[in-house]
Amino acid sequence: MLLSLSFASCGSYGYVNLDYPLEPTVILPDGINNIAVVNRSLTQEKDKQAKTIEAIVTGEIAGSDKLASDEAIKGVFDGIKNKSHVNIIIPDSLRLYGTGTRLTPDVLKWEKVNEICKKSDADVLLVLETFDSNSDIVIATAVDQVTSVLKSGKPNSRLPNKARVNVRSYWRLYDPYNKTIIDQYQQNYYTDFDFVNGILPLNALPETAYAAGYDYISRLLPSYYRVKRDMYKKGKGRDSNVFDAGWRRTEVAKWEEAIDIWTEIAENSNSESAGRAALNIAVSYEVLGKTELALQWAQRAYEDYGDKLGRNYAKILLRRKRLEI
Repeated sequence: MLLSLSFASCGSYGYVNLDYPLEPTVILPDGINNIAVVNRSLTQEKDKQAKTIEAIVTGEIAGSDKLASDEAIKGVFDGIKNKSHVNIIIPDSLRLYGTGTRLTPDVLKWEKVNEICKKSDADVLLVLETFDSNSDIVIATAVDQVTSVLKSGKPNSRLPNKARVNVRSYWRLYDPYNKTIIDQYQQNYYTDFDFVNGILPLNALPETAYAAGYDYISRLLPSYYRVKRDMYKKGKGRDSNVFDAGWRRTEVAKWEEAIDIWTEIAENSNSESAGRAALNIAVSYEVLGKTELALQWAQRAYEDYGDKLGRNYAKILLRRKRLEI
């Protein structure tokens, strides 16, 4: 779990901030474990001359897209590695012929999709349908140029010192079992680079391509946003001092020790602080990435002790559990 914590407190109450998951942009069907990825953005031999002409017009180095498009595939591989149960498979038939330009090719025939998936032992097929790049000069000194013209009637002789590399890709995710397109996405990805000795760095295009692939595959992964979890800083009655000790443990990230302290209080049904302790235990377990235990303690805080924070918190955790399935 991605985790970012911060504390605040006032009187008897405090809270902790952490990152909450959002559903992925693209929801994969159940049972999808392996995704084969192929590069269909290449140009056939007979189309090379036309592609070279386009490369000259757009400022692209002829032939560079072929190498850079493979970097986009690497970005896909690294972008999901160790972040999901899904595995990326690079089949032997990594490259297929397409238009070689920004013109999107027709959908692959399902027979071909099935063939690649079966040979790769993959459930679905992700295809980089198109890949095209160009470099646009970014005038970093635009304000100086305007000022110079207004003052002297002449443009400033200072040369631009930055360039923007643009990668435009089109991705399709094929499901051969249901014969459906799970996702199709037109992607525009930009990266700015400083000139080195007056020229664009050699790694500019492959680096941008890699980042574009990394960015695309994030559509299949949950994202996160910052949420606040209310907690009790102070206890009641004779357990107040012990309760406070649990809070201090959380301030130095000793969540397990805090749980141990609050569990003893929560297990004592006669304690005035039992409900508060149960609620804090729930939050602590969520911080530790144990959503199921957090839900159990939030429900207990409300059901056994009538803590209203526990009731609302349990509803939130139920929604979170559904996202994590």
